[in-house]
Amino acid sequence: MQPMSLLIVTCVLFVGSHLVLSHPLRGGLAGRLGERGFMIVYSVVAIATFILIVQAWRGMPPEPPLWVVDDPLWILASLIVLAASILFMGSLIGNPALPAPHAARDAEAAPRGVFAITRHPMMWGFALWAFAHAMVMPTGGQIVLSATIIFLALVGSAGQDVKKARLMGDAWRNWAARTSFVPFARQVGGAAPWRETIPRPHALFGGILLWLVATWAHGALGYIAAGMWRWIG
Repeated sequence: MQPMSLLIVTCVLFVGSHLVLSHPLRGGLAGRLGERGFMIVYSVVAIATFILIVQAWRGMPPEPPLWVVDDPLWILASLIVLAASILFMGSLIGNPALPAPHAARDAEAAPRGVFAITRHPMMWGFALWAFAHAMVMPTGGQIVLSATIIFLALVGSAGQDVKKARLMGDAWRNWAARTSFVPFARQVGGAAPWRETIPRPHALFGGILLWLVATWAHGALGYIAAGMWRWIG
């Protein structure tokens, strides 16, 4: 099998197994195996298919870039990754979408910070991170990998809306009515003030720290220098 074909097949397996196990098969498997048993199966499948992607990615031959990557594009991509990092860090506290026992209580809170931007800040963070990587690594393999991550994050978020509405009932439906799937949709539509979207301290400072460490690690681990480190040192 050609390297690109193998990468595509492994990406399809990764996405397909995630979606099938998260939705149509989850109820039956969890009923038979218990929630703990299901999570073990889910984790094993996720890790195994991810390893297949990594191996396929490593087997890709060098590819010429599809467009020129200059400093302005690097700056834009770096800012997108910074925004993704802030969304991700903000999603770790008070997120009703996470499988936490206090999810219903979290859904009663007023949407602030990253949750005023989108009710799925973690998944949008992954999608933006993948998009930024495709911008500055414009090869066929990277675009396939980035598209896989973006598809899984956004389609998975839509499926999570359905699942959470079923599991949490009115608590999630009320949360969904006060938030938006698409970032800033409520602000653009005039349904919510822009001031509510200012990230809270743990999201802002945690996101900046994550961005600094992750972009520094790019160069430290022998990959392409990224973020501000491209112009420092």
